[in-house]
Amino acid sequence: METVLTTHFSNERYRRLDTYRQLGGYEALKKALGMTPGQIIDEVKKANLRGRGGAGFPAGVKWGFLPKDLSRPRVLVINADEGEPGTFKDRLIMTRGPHLLIEGIVIASFALQAHACWIYIRGEFVREAKIVDEAVAEAYAAGLLGKNILGSGFDLDVTVHRGAGAYICGEETSLINSLEGKRGWPRLKPPFPASVGAFGLPTIVNNVETIADVPWIVTHGGERFAAIGCEKNGGTRLVGVSGAVNRPGVYELPANVNLKEVIYTYAGGIKDGRKLKAVIPGGSSTPVLRPHEIDVSYDIESMAKIGTMAGSGGVIVIPEGTCMVRALSVLMNFYAHESCGQCTPCREGTGWLKRIVGRIEEGKGRRGDVELILDLCDNMMGRTICPLSEAAVMPAQSFIWKFREEFDQHILEQKCPLGNTF
Repeated sequence: METVLTTHFSNERYRRLDTYRQLGGYEALKKALGMTPGQIIDEVKKANLRGRGGAGFPAGVKWGFLPKDLSRPRVLVINADEGEPGTFKDRLIMTRGPHLLIEGIVIASFALQAHACWIYIRGEFVREAKIVDEAVAEAYAAGLLGKNILGSGFDLDVTVHRGAGAYICGEETSLINSLEGKRGWPRLKPPFPASVGAFGLPTIVNNVETIADVPWIVTHGGERFAAIGCEKNGGTRLVGVSGAVNRPGVYELPANVNLKEVIYTYAGGIKDGRKLKAVIPGGSSTPVLRPHEIDVSYDIESMAKIGTMAGSGGVIVIPEGTCMVRALSVLMNFYAHESCGQCTPCREGTGWLKRIVGRIEEGKGRRGDVELILDLCDNMMGRTICPLSEAAVMPAQSFIWKFREEFDQHILEQKCPLGNTF
């Protein structure tokens, strides 16, 4: 799949408008403006484009949830918060291909008949926000944003908005609250954002990578995009590989690439000749896998069948010698810190998980602690407004289910049998 994104990602000059246009940039927008909004949405549906933010919901179907009544303004919001540990592909798009994102925004906004778009960028992404701001300014100056885009009669204003740095604001309703200047707390649904979203208006929230795929789909057609992946998961996706591999980085691969191939072929295998111990396949909130489980297609359905998720495409590789109790303790510290505190099971549960796993890791574990963790998880799962509670539960449960012996050893020996390395 040749795109500006894949072919020229490594050179910073390709973030500029003139170079992007030399490579065919904004030609998809010209084509899209000659289509009807319905035709564009149909192509996105044919493409089997699944959301690249973690949930994996079909983008074209999501677009179709907007009310048919055009009497109220519609809003497109781009989720560029990317706070999931192990995930860094949206950051790369904003840094290296901001005009690909902007072109996708204009096409999607035209398809949705939205005349306002906000790009919500994570507070820590200072450099990325500056780059996207500059690209937006270039697009306005070239008549690619603003009034009467390319003489089409279509108007669109794009605003870059920086968050304050909170994992919870990666959840779409928390993001919307933050965008409105409110505390970043999740909202009860229904109503869903497509009916009542940002500023009380019908709103579609899409991830950066999802929107960056739209120009290619318009240029080459939804069926061709779908053919690259598999039946329900079309196209390519950006896979970020981190941890103990020889070639960590971001790889654009077919959506149904084999996970073992990702690690051993593209990422070059385990560093220093060590053996593989575990893989967190889709960002830190996804259930962990043992080595015998990774010979599997990386598409959404295949990962679900083995009890985990492709998530946000963040593959974290864990080598032999790593203490899994210590690794879980690091994750539980993160989720306890990032809980917004709105829901009692999450506010209290993440804190208890942090403390119990922490004391096991410190050699102060008690008999029954493992069972207490699992009981806590049962009482946190599916009992909160947003999935942050579940994001903490899934690694906690899976680490214990897959590596129970290490937790028991820590408690029995009152120390880490592996020397507490991580």
